[in-house]
Amino acid sequence: MESKKIAIACDHAGFQMKEFIKKQLVNEGYEIVDYGTDSDASVDYPDYAHKVGAAISNAEFPLGFVLCGSGNGVNMTVNKHKGVRSALCWNEEIARLARAHNNANICAIPARFIPAQDAWRIAQTFLSTDFEGGRHENRINKIDL
Repeated sequence: MESKKIAIACDHAGFQMKEFIKKQLVNEGYEIVDYGTDSDASVDYPDYAHKVGAAISNAEFPLGFVLCGSGNGVNMTVNKHKGVRSALCWNEEIARLARAHNNANICAIPARFIPAQDAWRIAQTFLSTDFEGGRHENRINKIDL
């Protein structure tokens, strides 16, 4: 991946894991733009996920991460943005396939269902996997309405 600039956001359920992943990314040399939330106080996930969705849609970042309890809410939210292909990733193989076959540009992580170390391995896999193109390119070109 050429750019080391990453967008990230979460709700209250994903806050602790977001902070963990963010720290690991910074240690790896990534520049992180954190769209919140900034605590584990209850919030509405769309308020934060939409910020990442818009930033990816506007090509401000090549890739991003969103986290909430199940990963579903933030995933559904960011996928409303044109050009966003967010994948709910709960293991490394799903993350690899999301990038390699679907050219996913956002990784949604279910913070309440996986350990932090697994989430970090998912993030690493997501960031280190390239899109394969070929037959997969034709398929992703049919996604946007």
